[in-house]
Formats: sequence, C-alpha cells, structure tokens
Amino acid sequence: MKILTWNIQWGRGADGRVDLARIAAHVRRLGEPDVICLQEVSSGYAELEGNDGTDQFAEIERLFPEYAAFSGFAMDSAGPQRQRKRFGNMLLSRLPVRRVFRHLLPWPSDPTVLSMQRLALEATIESPFGLLRVTTTHLEYYSMMQRAAQIARLRELHAEAVMQARDPGPGKDKDGPFAGAGRAASAILCGDCNFLPESASRVQMLQFIDVTTPAYRDAWDVLHQGTAHAPTVGLYDKKQWPGEPFTFDYFFVSEDLLPRLRAIAVDTLSDASDHQPLMLELV
Repeated sequence: MKILTWNIQWGRGADGRVDLARIAAHVRRLGEPDVICLQEVSSGYAELEGNDGTDQFAEIERLFPEYAAFSGFAMDSAGPQRQRKRFGNMLLSRLPVRRVFRHLLPWPSDPTVLSMQRLALEATIESPFGLLRVTTTHLEYYSMMQRAAQIARLRELHAEAVMQARDPGPGKDKDGPFAGAGRAASAILCGDCNFLPESASRVQMLQFIDVTTPAYRDAWDVLHQGTAHAPTVGLYDKKQWPGEPFTFDYFFVSEDLLPRLRAIAVDTLSDASDHQPLMLELV
C-alpha cells in the first residue's frame, strides 16, 4: 500500500505557473498511489499568486476519476457574486473509504502574527491489512502557540479514535447516524506540519500519550535510522526559500504499524510546487 502526501501550493510551481494537470502528471509518475493526501488546495482565492480562483477541489476530483475524492475546507468564506472562497486539504483513495471526519483544529488568538484556521481531514480506509485511519493536515506556520494547540488536539483525536475503535458502543447500521464512529485504531498522520525535525513541535507530536494509545513515530526515523530527513521544501523555488532546503513534511505512524513500514522517500524531481511529494509504502 502506497500513500502520498504533498503540499501543492494551489498548483503553483517553481516557475510561478499554476497548473493542476502538471500536479496530476507528477503524482502519476510516482506510480499511482493508493491514497493521495494534498494540502493547500484552493477555490475562489484569486488573490493567491498565479491563481485565477478556479474551484481546485472539483478540478482535482476530475483529474483523478479513478479515486474517491474527499475535501476538507479549513477556510470557507463569502466571495464575490455569491462565490465561496475555500482553502484546505484533500484526500483521494482508490481503496474503499468508510467514515470521513473533518476536524477543525484550535485557532487561539495570536494578534502578533498572520494566521488562518487549520483542519485535519481523517478517513478510515479498508487497506489490504485491515482498517487504517489516514489523516492529512497542514499546521500553523507563523504562530508556535497555535501550532502547539493544534498538535495537542491531533494527539487527543488519536486517543479518542483508538478508544472508539476498541469500544465502538451499541450503535448498528439500522441506527442511522447513531451507528458509531467506525474509526480505526491503526493510524497514519501526514502533511505539511510547518516545523523542522529538530523542533519542539516534533518532540511534542512524538510524546507518550497514554497506556492504551500507541504513540506516533516518525516513519522516516524508523526506516532511515541515524539519517537526517531528506529536505521537502525549497529545492527549486528559491524566490520563496532562498536558503538551504529543509523539511516540513512528514509521515507519523502509530507504533502498531511499525512492522508494516517498507519504504519512505522524497521525490526530488518535481518542481510543480514549493514542496516535494513524500511517499510511504506499507506491506
């Protein structure tokens, strides 16, 4: 099973051109992942550099007809002529998807910096080895205080899902929306976390949760022990990132999945975004 995560920067490449077809072509070049997790998908935000306000959620769904597509709007506000302005994440799956949840993450006031609402898009997927909960997110960049609150909530959501998976309650399909959460205990959390590997934010993400919840582990550390995470930002776009390339994108996996980890790699060829695609393979 292959899972890809990629901050596509609304399809804007290092050349400044927005091209979702190019994004799709780069994804397919990587070998048709089973699950695709995308961040920074836009609709209605013509003020973003190079963007024309196109509904990218609908366009990406059209570009991947063989996938079931799920959108999560972190921002959803009024635009001109009754158009909605939306910004957030997408998850596309070739495998059956049971339940999908859209969790708005904490956004405590921090008037000293620019910030925006953030979201975690969660899907429980029927993988070849059982139910698997995949969550894609995009954490706060400017405010460490907000990012810390968001990480704390992601850890709470993981513990909550594990408890619901182990004790789903009495709800059945005949009970309609009371049928239960249907969430998996085994979990993968991925996306643009906007923190460096040596940061306090990453330490927070990996901390012990409780005796019943398998902690998150960094898949790169598990598979490339002793080797620094390959950079995922700033390889090509030197206008935005003039310094040395660095890492913001990760796969965190629950400890019970460690025996299934096979490979993780950064695609260093794509210049279709300011971030690089990151692929995880499980067996």
